[in-house]
Amino acid sequence: MGDPIHQFNIIKYITLGHFAGHEIAFTNSALFMAIAVLGIALLMIGATRGRALVPGRLQSLAEMSYEFVADTIRSTAGTEGMRFFPFVLSIFMFVLFMNLIGLIPYTFTVTSHIVITASLALMVFLTVVIYGFWRNGLRFLKLFVPSGIPIYILPLVTFIEVLSFLSRPVSHSVRLFANMLAGHITLKVFGGFVVMLGAFGVVGWGGAVLPLAMTIALTALELLVAVLQAYVFAILTCIYLNDAIHPGH
Repeated sequence: MGDPIHQFNIIKYITLGHFAGHEIAFTNSALFMAIAVLGIALLMIGATRGRALVPGRLQSLAEMSYEFVADTIRSTAGTEGMRFFPFVLSIFMFVLFMNLIGLIPYTFTVTSHIVITASLALMVFLTVVIYGFWRNGLRFLKLFVPSGIPIYILPLVTFIEVLSFLSRPVSHSVRLFANMLAGHITLKVFGGFVVMLGAFGVVGWGGAVLPLAMTIALTALELLVAVLQAYVFAILTCIYLNDAIHPGH
C-alpha cells in the first residue's frame, strides 16, 4: 500500500532563478494552479463569448456561478459589497477549480498545502484591514467595541474581539487545508486497501469489495466537500468584507 502522504509532495520541474539565496522554481503546484486559471478563463470568458440568448450548458454554468456569487455577496455584505464582486468571484472559482482538479487521479491538490490557503486567507484579511481603515478611518476600530456592553467588562470583550479578528486568517486557511488533506489521505488509504487485497487473488477480491465501496462513497463525499469548502471560503470572505464596509455592531 503506497504512502498516503506522497501525493502531497512538491515536485520541481524547472528552476527559474534565484532570489536572496532562495531558488525560484516552477513546480507541480504552480502547474495545476495555472491549469485552474486556464480552466476558469475558458469557462467564464470562452463559454460566454457568444452571449447566446438561449445559453448552452457551459454558458449556463458560467452564468449560474456568476449569479450564485452575486447573491451570496448581496445577502451577506449588501449592495455595497458588490464592489468586491470580481475579488470574491475570483477566489470562489479558483478554490473550486483547484479542489475539483485534485479529485482527478494522478493530479495534484493545491489546496492541501497550508501555504496556499494561508496566502489566500491573508490576502482577504489584509484587504479587509486596508479597506476598513481607508473607508472608515479610526471608526473601523468600532468593530472591536460592541455597543451596549457594560463598561466593567468592556476591556475583556474588546480583547476577545481583537483576538477573534486576528485569528481569522488561521481558521479561514486551516479549514480548507485540513478538509482537503484529510479527505485525500482517507481516499488513498482505502484505495490502497483495494489494491493490496486484490493482489491475493479470488479470496482477496471478496475482501476488497468493502473498501472499494467505501472508496466510491468517499469520492462522492469529497466531490461534495470540494464544492462546499469553496463556498465556505467565499462566504466567509463576504462576511469579513462586510465588517470592513459596516464596522459597527
